Amino acid sequence: MMLRLATRAASARNVMGAARLASVVVDDLKAKILAKHGEDAPKIARLKKEFGNEKLSDATVEKAYGGMRDIIGLVYEPSLLDAQEGIRFRGLSIPECQEQLPKAANGTEPLPEGMFWLLLTGSVPTAEQAAALNAELQARADPAAIEVARKAIEALPATAHPMTQFSVGVLALQHASKFASAYAAGKASKNNYWELALEDSLDCIARTPQVAAMIYRRLTTGKTDLAAPLRKDLDWAANFTNQLGFQDEKFWDCMRLYLSIHVDHEGGNVSAHTTTLVGSALSDPYLSFSAGLNGLAGPLHGLANQEVLTYIFAMRDKCKEAGVNMKDRKELAAALEKFTWELLNSKRVVPGYGHAVLRKTDPRYTCQREFATRNFPDDELFFVVDTIYSIMPDILTKHGKTKNPFPNVDAHSGVLLQHYGLTQQAYYTVLFGVSRQLGVLSGLVWDRLQGRPIERPKSVTSDWLFKKFKI
Repeated sequence: MMLRLATRAASARNVMGAARLASVVVDDLKAKILAKHGEDAPKIARLKKEFGNEKLSDATVEKAYGGMRDIIGLVYEPSLLDAQEGIRFRGLSIPECQEQLPKAANGTEPLPEGMFWLLLTGSVPTAEQAAALNAELQARADPAAIEVARKAIEALPATAHPMTQFSVGVLALQHASKFASAYAAGKASKNNYWELALEDSLDCIARTPQVAAMIYRRLTTGKTDLAAPLRKDLDWAANFTNQLGFQDEKFWDCMRLYLSIHVDHEGGNVSAHTTTLVGSALSDPYLSFSAGLNGLAGPLHGLANQEVLTYIFAMRDKCKEAGVNMKDRKELAAALEKFTWELLNSKRVVPGYGHAVLRKTDPRYTCQREFATRNFPDDELFFVVDTIYSIMPDILTKHGKTKNPFPNVDAHSGVLLQHYGLTQQAYYTVLFGVSRQLGVLSGLVWDRLQGRPIERPKSVTSDWLFKKFKI
């Protein structure tokens, strides 16, 4: 086993040696990935041999028509979602990640590049490893490759949705794919697919923040010029936020949190599964991630936080029009409860509450609430959201139409961005995408390392089911 792993590493190094000089931190990263794989591979082999025919879940008629909810049909390594505990990244809860992952010298929140290391290797990096990875990403932010993406974005109508521009920008970066180039040259094989995928993933993560910042600048100024050059003294999230045009270091820390907690939510959600599915055809990471972004752009996935803000603004305005004292929590709560029942009785839903899997308050909501409590407890919009949180679970429980009456991540994320002045709601899903690549590309690397085949689940027609059940 270890001989095969060493052969894989040597083969891939030969393929990529001409493309880029060796990097100490990347070699370290690869060694840790291989070490984790060396631990897991014999166990996976045993699982397949001894338990290969064991059933993991039932695929019922209801689930076939209902979005395949709760059907276990995928193995996805970076994260696991528990209905009661929430998301765990390589076994660590969000509070544990906040405590254990490296932080910026002047920050309190985890560094997203540290989270990426964790998702790839299964181990928490040292501060030195996180810093080295950040320096590596900066070195990979190739201006020529990014310029191709800029031209592609500028060719789109200025009115194109930011997510359309981001997906196109990622596709434009694909011209530099090492995976696609090696495959076309006959230099890619099952032994080095994973390292080629890792190379593309590192390049993508290095370049997409500037592409995303260009889109924001185009949205707000009409031009794709970045607000600031890349700074070697800043981490990945701080550099991105600075290039958007925000110099408030509190916001940099907020974005470290935001970009860390949105990275992943196990493999069955639309953006993760789409990336995995497209990647299973040996499409390179750029093609796969762009496809995932198109799923993330849907109103039922990444666009949900915009709907939440629209709802919050509407509730706030109704309270003000009714003459409610917005600083009196008791009076505000009474008014919000009245307006919420009006909303529910009109057969509408409360955005930001409920989740397909979770059955408690989303830990991603909780950590954002705690950040707001520490940094801007008197913010009016936060006060409204927090008051809604104090009454909504009881209201939705009495209403009886939801399995989970608690808030999800979307119920709070927009409030943080609004407070710091990033008010362009159409752009919020781009931020989600910048973060989500850290999770889905980690998953893609592991899919190639574990030799996953192309996905091909079986589908049937309604007529087939009518005949089967004699209807």
